[in-house]
Amino acid sequence: MIMASPAAPQDKLTSPYGSWKSPITADVVSGANKRLGGIAVDGDGRLVWLETRPAESGRGVLVRGSDKAGGEPIDITPKGFSVRTEAQEYGGGDFKISGHTLLFSNHSDQRLYKQSISSGDPSPVPITPDYGEQAVRYADGVFDSRFDRYVTVREDCRESSLNPSTTIVAIDLSEKKIQEPKVLVGGNDFYSFPRVDPKGERIAWIQWSHPNMPWDKAELWVGYISENGDIHKRICVAGCDPTLLESPTEPKWSSRGELYFITDRKSGFWNIYRWIESSNEVVAIYSLDAEFSKPLWVFGISSYEFLQIGGQNGRSYLGILDVVNGSLSALDIPFTDINNISSGIDCFYIDGASVVHSLSLAKVTLDDHKSEAVDFKIIWSSSGDISEYKLYFSLPELIEFPTEVPGQNAYAYFYPPSNPIYQASQDEKPPLLLESHGGPTDEARQSLNLSIQYWTSRGWAFVDVNYGGSSGYGREFRERLLGRWGIVDVNDCCSCAKFLVDSGRVDGERLCVTGGSAGGFTTLAALSFKETFKAGASLYGIADLSMLRAGMPKFESHYIDNLVGGENDYFERSPINFVDKFSCPIILFQGLEDKVVPPQQARKIYQALKEKGLPVALVQYEGEQHGFRKAENIKFTLEQQMVFFARVVGHFKVADDIAPIKIDNFD
Repeated sequence: MIMASPAAPQDKLTSPYGSWKSPITADVVSGANKRLGGIAVDGDGRLVWLETRPAESGRGVLVRGSDKAGGEPIDITPKGFSVRTEAQEYGGGDFKISGHTLLFSNHSDQRLYKQSISSGDPSPVPITPDYGEQAVRYADGVFDSRFDRYVTVREDCRESSLNPSTTIVAIDLSEKKIQEPKVLVGGNDFYSFPRVDPKGERIAWIQWSHPNMPWDKAELWVGYISENGDIHKRICVAGCDPTLLESPTEPKWSSRGELYFITDRKSGFWNIYRWIESSNEVVAIYSLDAEFSKPLWVFGISSYEFLQIGGQNGRSYLGILDVVNGSLSALDIPFTDINNISSGIDCFYIDGASVVHSLSLAKVTLDDHKSEAVDFKIIWSSSGDISEYKLYFSLPELIEFPTEVPGQNAYAYFYPPSNPIYQASQDEKPPLLLESHGGPTDEARQSLNLSIQYWTSRGWAFVDVNYGGSSGYGREFRERLLGRWGIVDVNDCCSCAKFLVDSGRVDGERLCVTGGSAGGFTTLAALSFKETFKAGASLYGIADLSMLRAGMPKFESHYIDNLVGGENDYFERSPINFVDKFSCPIILFQGLEDKVVPPQQARKIYQALKEKGLPVALVQYEGEQHGFRKAENIKFTLEQQMVFFARVVGHFKVADDIAPIKIDNFD
């Protein structure tokens, strides 16, 4: 392991950018790539979290905090089980805890299982029928103590995998014999957030219909539950007024039975509102040009717990929202990127990160007045102890750059090369790797990502772009991409690279671009329709928009129409139809079990570039889906991108001992 102290410039070793040695290896990155899938608190006040482990082929394991201070966490998911739902392909809302009872979706059969996390026999038992072949999926459930049942979203693929039916169902927990779930709410295209009030008398939920995505237009409903458990009356709380365009999300009942939720009515920013039941009115609790939630790509997001998260100008803040006085006070904590929050006993838990903290779980304790954080303790980190690498970290700079549209700017996080031992000669500028995030309705975040530090600690500059259409900046910014996917994102990424070249921060002859999924589409489109970049890497990226649309799951089946437009636009913006315009080397990485972007897309563009004579390489992974979960594949992808770029455009030799794969039309 390389241990380093900061060296004065005159004492540093001079070596070309990209050739520096770094202890942040691909093994470190892949080993630190655990993902969080949700947090909850059990009946004893102990935190339970879901972590996805690359070292176990992406297995989802529920972990409980120790009973003793400083003790080791305990796995509560037995071997042979993996906690993960595939509802709407992206999943989320995989488990729920009430007291000492745990319900979870098992990945292999997608059935719901019940498990006691306090008894001597923790063996999970199924509570839903076995339909075979993962035909029925469940997500985002809640316990209903009044009727001793579990209320959850069900996605039923038995009649059609491309157009499954989605309903809200109730599963009886009192019966020992497995029964067919009872449908409570149905008839709409999509449902999320079924939430039962404390007395079990009302249920709130979010619903939306084609052609909208949940962040375009949605509705919040409340149903009244009869004595036999059915919904006998329902009322629309938000989203049904034709004069208001809004997308309500995250309904929650307070302990007093008041309904709160988040919506973006009028301002275009997701803020918190409360429902006045007696008059069926909604009132804003606090108005701010900031996002208090995020797009619903996965089930079960939890941005507030009557203690609150908000995001503004690319940064997340944790604050206390006084619903009586309508005031918001920020808490002073280290995290700058916050995802979910869960209430504990005299404390609360958050998962988040900062520029020096990778994705972590933290316990926050407030003072007696509930106005200041008096203790902040990290209890789990996706990357373990990374203190030995801190001297190598490149800290991001938020940059705002002009786009091709006069008066419109976009944003990015720029990471300069950083290494305490090495420097480059004064007359050299670093190569740049630009990343286009996926989604595309998503955002680059201000948090420590060891994958980025892998590049910067070796002498690369890195920029993570929030192009027009990204989330986190309000509805108006998000809707820049409607009808213009493949234009606005591509132009903004090229404008960002040009901005950095013009400001003298990077080498204009060594500009590379990378992206996964929708970011892979932006990458391929930039490489085919622009001449800004000299090489690119596509990770499970989209090359053919028409092929993508034909195989899209129900959740996104109209999303792409909103982003692209008419038939001619599908053709004109698909990189596969313009392979003659590609003019630089490309490497492609693809999972063979990917249902979102089928493998034939990568193969098709690989073959086309190979026949054209351009340097190209294709890496295909058995057992991987949309996004890579296995540590060995995460490592291989990172290393091969580095070597590929170094060989074809870098003009330097990497310090790591990496065997390069064959590059067609180059080797």
